[in-house]
Amino acid sequence: MRWLLTFVIALVGGFAGAAVWSYAGFGDEATRTYLMANPEVLPKAMEELNRRQQSVRIGSLRAELELPFPGAVLGNPEGKVTVVEFSDYACGYCRMSVADVKRLVKENPDLRVVMREYPILRPESVDAARMALAAAEQGKYAAFHDAMYAIGTPDAKTIAEAAKRAGLDMDKARAAIGSGKFDPFLQSNHQLASQIGISGTPGWVIGDQVIDGAVGHEALASAIAEARQS
Repeated sequence: MRWLLTFVIALVGGFAGAAVWSYAGFGDEATRTYLMANPEVLPKAMEELNRRQQSVRIGSLRAELELPFPGAVLGNPEGKVTVVEFSDYACGYCRMSVADVKRLVKENPDLRVVMREYPILRPESVDAARMALAAAEQGKYAAFHDAMYAIGTPDAKTIAEAAKRAGLDMDKARAAIGSGKFDPFLQSNHQLASQIGISGTPGWVIGDQVIDGAVGHEALASAIAEARQS
């Protein structure tokens, strides 16, 4: 089936019509007959091609993806298996996934969850993301993360309440936020998300896979098991 993958690459590269058929000797009748009789192979081949291309993109960015903002890690900071989560505190699906991540961390003592703040849903999401990084600086990221999702939609009042519950030194947090030091990290998260094809939240990178949405514990656990074997 090597010719089929080449055919799909030609499609992706922008070849069309007779140019495709003439590419790499595709003009033979047997090839045309096979494709007409088995058109379902084309979507499958495209899916495989996209998977391989995605794997290459992740591989080229893995070191950057898996390097967290200091302290913005759940689970075992020295864990051998890494999950990267792109999240937004205004995202209801991210809130739904909190319990899944807690369960996965409990089940996998060597699991390291690198949190990437990806505030895209509302202006207050940015404020919450900045406070989360201020909490990470103070060694209280998990406490703020849990409190913020427990309280609900971020706004000035709920962010302050989550910070209070997490026990943050608010003077230090406000000073750090006011310095603008967290903004380059948030911008980098947006760039990484764009490069690997994440456009919404939650978005996950596990092994060579990008997974979109609140897919649930079982799907995430399966991806983690696959990553262990690779």
